Amino acid sequence: MLTVSPTPEDVVALRRGVLRLGRRLRAQRPSTGGLSANALSVLAYLAMEGPNSPGAIAHAEAQQPQSLTRTFAELEQRGWIARSKNPADQRQQTLSITMAGLIALQADVQSRDSWLTQALQGLTPAERQLLAIAGPLMERVAQHASTAALGASPLDQAEQSAAD
Repeated sequence: MLTVSPTPEDVVALRRGVLRLGRRLRAQRPSTGGLSANALSVLAYLAMEGPNSPGAIAHAEAQQPQSLTRTFAELEQRGWIARSKNPADQRQQTLSITMAGLIALQADVQSRDSWLTQALQGLTPAERQLLAIAGPLMERVAQHASTAALGASPLDQAEQSAAD
């Protein structure tokens, strides 16, 4: 059980559980016509956060924008995202998910959600409540990790320099 400061054993147990659950969920993905991990991340981000710039999406996903260029192009070619000019700065583009993209995303997550729903039925109500609390906490941990891995963005560095 986690204490105020996690022990190495706590960290190992959490990591193993997260990795094993991740593998099980990935195994439930459709084997044909499924989305790549990057495509799934981009579509999920746009569905949850709304339209944004390629750079902002890459930053949120802890990747370099160049790493997602091919993914953006593939999603646009399939009609799953749309590009538009940023109204505030015509030099920048904004990406948004299309209805077809929402349908593709839903189809990709449906089998995993179904499997997870079945797996949760084997738990007690208290255990399900604990996992309901743990989900958002794990999102926070993942956000911390992606921010720490990327370090400060050039914008953050410039703002910090201006404040000094």
